[in-house]
Amino acid sequence: MSSIVQELKKKGLINPPGFLPGNVHYETLMGSIAYGVSGDTSDIDVYGFCIPPKDVVFPHLAGIIPGFGKQHQKFEQYQQHHVKAPDSNKEYDLSIYSIIKFFQLCMENNPNMLDSLFTPRRCVLHSTEIGEMVRAQRKMFLHKGCWPKYKGYAYSQLQKMRGQKREGKRKELFDKFGFDVKFAYHVVRLMYEAEMILSEGDLDLERHREHLKAIRRGDITEVDIRAWASEKEKSLDKVYDASKLPWDPDEDEIKGLLLECLEHHYGSLADSVLPENIMLRALRNIRDEMDKVQGILNK
Repeated sequence: MSSIVQELKKKGLINPPGFLPGNVHYETLMGSIAYGVSGDTSDIDVYGFCIPPKDVVFPHLAGIIPGFGKQHQKFEQYQQHHVKAPDSNKEYDLSIYSIIKFFQLCMENNPNMLDSLFTPRRCVLHSTEIGEMVRAQRKMFLHKGCWPKYKGYAYSQLQKMRGQKREGKRKELFDKFGFDVKFAYHVVRLMYEAEMILSEGDLDLERHREHLKAIRRGDITEVDIRAWASEKEKSLDKVYDASKLPWDPDEDEIKGLLLECLEHHYGSLADSVLPENIMLRALRNIRDEMDKVQGILNK
């Protein structure tokens, strides 16, 4: 099954880096389609990840010394917006990340990145064996750090409900309802998602779609949305304290999955990655635990 990037490239609609079309391992529909609240006019948001050439991931293979002399071209992501879909009035917004950047953002509990791994199966457009490996182990990225991250994003959306300059469709929404209902539904969505992660260690992006649809229709006032968000924040602080999720991501476990994916793609990594000294790893783990204990004692 070819990727959306490959199809759009064949049609001459995009011009991504040469390596990209044949090395995309995961693509999924995002945005309102993934949350179950889309209308017929919704554009097509596609997120995914690729694996760049080996010497891009491991620049020392090309003789590059970081910080010295001519540096290798880095690749973190390819984005292309407003790509006209063939035989349709819809447009694609593409965001394809390097697997390294994708893993890092997932490990940091970036909402968009996590959501892309928990989209309904019907939204997955393209997924190789590597894509399935990552999706099958997606819960390893979840940790309690999701709450401050999601809360920050939700607060940002709350501010934008009134303070954002609008044009086109967004201006029509604002003029009709007196506030931006699209930003409003994201506030509620983000808080619901944080609640699911903290209490269940899982994500169902469509569970609260009826509430989100009602907000997008303008059935719920701005005052009620702000009051709901304020109460939900208080309750989520308690859910956060009671959550059984780990405080931080297990970086070693996630790195293991990343290396497994890279080895599946490239073959042996013997020339690329040096095995970690067992003693150094044990000392690092002890140091991390001592830092956590010190942090608790300093509270």
